[in-house]
Amino acid sequence: MIKGIILHGGHGTRLRPLTYTRPKQLLPIANIPMSQYCVNSLTNAGITNIAMIIGGDNSSKVREYYGDGEKFGVKITYIEQDQPRGIAHAIGLCKNFIGNDKFVVFLGDNILLKDISDSVKHFSNSNDTARILLCKVSKPGQFGIADITPNGKIKKIKVKKNL
Repeated sequence: MIKGIILHGGHGTRLRPLTYTRPKQLLPIANIPMSQYCVNSLTNAGITNIAMIIGGDNSSKVREYYGDGEKFGVKITYIEQDQPRGIAHAIGLCKNFIGNDKFVVFLGDNILLKDISDSVKHFSNSNDTARILLCKVSKPGQFGIADITPNGKIKKIKVKKNL
């Protein structure tokens, strides 16, 4: 079984004043909260057991919106992160939730326009211990840069610089 993790943390300081009263991941895009696109991508790929990493002043709004996940066709487990400590730390908090299962991680403020079902299926049926989905963008420094070998292996990932 593959599980899902949605990182729903951070303070959203660059989006203030919109994020004074709710997390940036709950800001609507086309009348749907950003993180709901993550939930939809996971469920479309057959992943219905999801952990949401939450923290900060407005994390109660995430619980209010998603509840136990039933209205979205999923089961949501909430995991508290006391303060933003990075992606690796957030994923580490999911150790008990994940167990020995494979998992898919979404940043709650990312929206993928492409269906991930085939990628999830391939990952599920493989012996791979990790995979990452990348896309080309015109200004990668705004998002992050993957250094890839000619045979498609990732050597290094440089995270974006805070703007």
